[in-house]
Amino acid sequence: MTGFEMLVAENMQPLERFVKFRIGNSSDAEDVLQEVLIAAYRGQETLSDETVFKQWILGIARNKCNDYFRAKAKRMEIPLESLDEAELTVGIYGVTTRMVVRETLDRLGDTYKQILYLSFFKELPQAEIANRLGIPVGTVKSRLFHAKQQFRELYPEKPKGETPMKNNRNYMPEFLPDYQIKEIGGEPFAVCWEEMMGWLIVPKLGEKISWAMYDFPKRNRTEQCDMEVVDRAEVHGIEGVEIEAVEYDPMDCNRIGDADVAKRRFVAQLTDTHCRYLAESHIEDGVKKLYTFLDGDEFLLSWGFGKDNCGNETHIASKGLIQKLGSVVKTAKQPFMLDVVGRYEVQINGKTFDTVCVIDAGAYEEGVVTEQYLDRNGRTILWRRFNRSDWMQESYKRPWTELLPENERITVDGETYVHWYDCITDYIL
Repeated sequence: MTGFEMLVAENMQPLERFVKFRIGNSSDAEDVLQEVLIAAYRGQETLSDETVFKQWILGIARNKCNDYFRAKAKRMEIPLESLDEAELTVGIYGVTTRMVVRETLDRLGDTYKQILYLSFFKELPQAEIANRLGIPVGTVKSRLFHAKQQFRELYPEKPKGETPMKNNRNYMPEFLPDYQIKEIGGEPFAVCWEEMMGWLIVPKLGEKISWAMYDFPKRNRTEQCDMEVVDRAEVHGIEGVEIEAVEYDPMDCNRIGDADVAKRRFVAQLTDTHCRYLAESHIEDGVKKLYTFLDGDEFLLSWGFGKDNCGNETHIASKGLIQKLGSVVKTAKQPFMLDVVGRYEVQINGKTFDTVCVIDAGAYEEGVVTEQYLDRNGRTILWRRFNRSDWMQESYKRPWTELLPENERITVDGETYVHWYDCITDYIL
């Protein structure tokens, strides 16, 4: 094996992850990967420093992925009226909606939207645009000039630097309000669930939320987190938004060093089909640590979800993978089991919510089952966690049936799980 082949072999895993992360069609991804390897082989003489091989070949991969999407964009048929909905960016798991561009396009007249569509979306030469519209080329040039000028004037200026979250902590209740959960029968409704897995915020500009955890059986607040989407962001060429999170009195698993306040920044991406993490960063012992989806298990074990970190599906309905009858849960015993199991009325904080229950049976973490009650807006009303009796027993020294003997128990595929804590957000307050 040559030195070049050894470098390729050593970096094949992040290379495959990068290409397949950006291109959802597995067959197309394999084709693009082959193009990358061929281009790298032909251009290996341009690599003067082998220590930057990874960055070098990922740069080739980025260009080949861009070529793929440019070729695909030329074949897309987007009617003029769809520009009223959003600018569409094709990604691995769906179409990303860029709200700022959409709002700017909404303010343009149809004539200017049409000329921008033909010129930038369809990439047609001005002579072809003139032929399609039946107008002189000079008119095309004039309209295009004025359309771009008006778009620039209407497009909001990007904020300079970071936008820190204001220190306006929204205190959640000290104790969890009483609640009742009642199954109401009938077909559970499908729901669009756009929240980030485990963090309950929707990754869209302008969103903010506070949530808190409550330990059982005391029902006392043990941790609170305030979150806000602060800016647009991009990680390895993939667009998303940046989210600031401030955790007060964090649990041991969320604690950063010895601090009683943990501050993190996430980059997350919301498409029309999935919501997923792209990066996480925090400062520990004066050092800023940054992890992205290309960092393998170091990132995926904490922040990844789903096959190849596809994230959680945003459009969910019952698939029949999980059944719940009272305190007994049965699953299809396959990877990434998350399913709608029924329709429930949740009464909490003096309010009544019509919800569906979504059960995660070990999809996020082995030995952990969660119940998440979502309303028709796709927002979490109540989130409940259960641990298998032997979960992390090497750390906690005793089974959870002994640690929390008073807490509710459920049976999942014949094994006992014990209720640990609940979570609510200020959405219900």
